[in-house]
Amino acid sequence: MKLLKSLPGRIAIAIAAGIAIGCVAPQWLAGGAATFNGLMGQMLGFMIPLIIVGFVAPAIAEVGRSAGRILAVTAALAYAATFLSGMMSYGIGSLTFPMIVTPSLAADAAAGASTAAEPWFEVSVPALMPVTTALALAFMLGLGCAVTSSPTLRGVLDELRSIVAKVIDRAVIPLLPPYIMCIFLVMTVEGRVATILGTFAGIIGIIFAIHVLILLLQYAVAGAIGRRNPLRMLRTMLPAYLTALGTQSSAATIPVTLERTMRLGVSPSTAGFTVPLCATIHMSGSTLKIVACAMALMMMHGQACPTGQFVHFTAMLGITIIAAPGIPGGAIMASLGLLASILGFDPGMQAMMIALYIAMDSFGTACNVTGDGAIAVIVDKIMSGKS
Repeated sequence: MKLLKSLPGRIAIAIAAGIAIGCVAPQWLAGGAATFNGLMGQMLGFMIPLIIVGFVAPAIAEVGRSAGRILAVTAALAYAATFLSGMMSYGIGSLTFPMIVTPSLAADAAAGASTAAEPWFEVSVPALMPVTTALALAFMLGLGCAVTSSPTLRGVLDELRSIVAKVIDRAVIPLLPPYIMCIFLVMTVEGRVATILGTFAGIIGIIFAIHVLILLLQYAVAGAIGRRNPLRMLRTMLPAYLTALGTQSSAATIPVTLERTMRLGVSPSTAGFTVPLCATIHMSGSTLKIVACAMALMMMHGQACPTGQFVHFTAMLGITIIAAPGIPGGAIMASLGLLASILGFDPGMQAMMIALYIAMDSFGTACNVTGDGAIAVIVDKIMSGKS
């Protein structure tokens, strides 16, 4: 029952319901589902710039106002781990996804569809600003607040973050299950769902293997630097991993992560600083999932996945998803703007990204949290100055 009440559980039910209803749905009902999909897509498009400004600006202000070498070292390591995880995911995906993803799979399925679901009507809700403008504004406001220490601007940024987070928590997230259900209902009516779902199963298996590999590599590096057994360190962090699987929140897992990190031999002062900070800025698990899912969807639509494009995407993603809200799916919501502006995702592809990401949300969070311990070990070694 607890699983059914969680967002991944509701998404799974929505996918099953969409397929079941789509098998018997008349054309008018498919048109209604397509109409809802269009309205939801417009809502997400409107929210994307607000999400970027609302989350990124206050996060930069909070980090920028801190001082000290330990902040610089922790932030640099967290970003490097996040970026390298994304690029490793891209590299492995480039080698393995072509074995299970047929180029232009989605287009071929659409071409072979017997019927097309036409929406009843369409409503256009333009965004307030382009994504790149929102990113520039977020950096300007965040850095400006950090430099001036303006309490008024800080209060405005905090209020904006609170408002945007509540809209996501109270409106967007509750609407995601029916949105995903309607997406799969339309795909079923159009005869595309069986081919696409079969491909998704293989993609999810590869992504899980990537996240295990990344944790092994992170702790191999931390073990070499800290002169500790990496497998023993991973075993010590297992309770934090399992807690994150259940809570789906890095912030909610901080007490367990902190206690386990100190058991790795990290000093209390270093652990007390790095663990809470990494809970918001270290997103290796989230990034590897977003990159892999994005690659798979692009391949399914017959699109190329240029290395330069994904380097750009991953570099920006490591900044954009920092301090994502403490709700399931926060990272994917914050990344929608980059998916649209850099990779060219339309609302339908964004919806599929949301479904894929949330289906594995717990494992991404667990990877983020467990990796925090490896970063803390490296920071502690650097700050101690011991050889």
